[in-house]
Amino acid sequence: MQRLLILGCIALLSIAAAGTGLWRYWPEPAAEIAAPLPPVPPFPPRIASGDTYEHCLGLLADDPDGARLAADAWAAAGGGDGAAHCQGLTLIATGRPDLGAERLEQLATASLAPDLAKATIFAQAAQAWLMVDRADKARDDATRALLLSPTDTELLILRAQTLRAAGRWTDAIADLTQALTLDAHRADALAMRAAAWRRIERLDLAVADTDRAIALDPDNAEALLERGIERQRLGNVGGARDDWRRALALDPNSTTADLAEQNLALLDAGPNQR
Repeated sequence: MQRLLILGCIALLSIAAAGTGLWRYWPEPAAEIAAPLPPVPPFPPRIASGDTYEHCLGLLADDPDGARLAADAWAAAGGGDGAAHCQGLTLIATGRPDLGAERLEQLATASLAPDLAKATIFAQAAQAWLMVDRADKARDDATRALLLSPTDTELLILRAQTLRAAGRWTDAIADLTQALTLDAHRADALAMRAAAWRRIERLDLAVADTDRAIALDPDNAEALLERGIERQRLGNVGGARDDWRRALALDPNSTTADLAEQNLALLDAGPNQR
């Protein structure tokens, strides 16, 4: 399954940053990436086909209310899986990700589509649950997706995200390790595993994973954010500052940049400030 299938190419809703880090001085700085991007129109394999389906999905980014009206009308006319899928995504796009996740779950459970297409729908439902901090439901849907496509690197990484959201660091490491066995060149998985190692106080393994991630992708903002945290813990304040500044510069409007900016502010405030 292509990477863009799950993560998407455009954000339909903004996601608030959350989570805590393990700095050397401050107990609760900004540190982690909160959630993946919300589900957006998928790339193949799709749950349906046809011009009406493409039109409905095409409306999501710029006119989610129009997409909702189109999806509802299509569903009332017997639109089947395609209408149900677009309905679920419009619920997410219009600020009701919990209802959207439920609609997508129903679709993936009842559909007679191929397993890969249903796995995609379960994955989108999992992402929607993460948007409302329901890590338990997100994990369940990611697991359902993996039962349909057990060697899918993207789905393993997605489930690791749900486990991370629940603070289940060791379980997240297990999924990320399996994903990296399938594709050793995934800098994103390495950066995520590094953060998990750090959270269970294995800073040596965290540093090793972060170094590998940055060697593979020097412009990976998440890896730079993580390396800055590790450097701060090791007393390399200048190196931490450099990493966070670079993460901020790479994508100034991202959640990663927001967290880097918060970390820099805490660094500038000094060890006696929070």
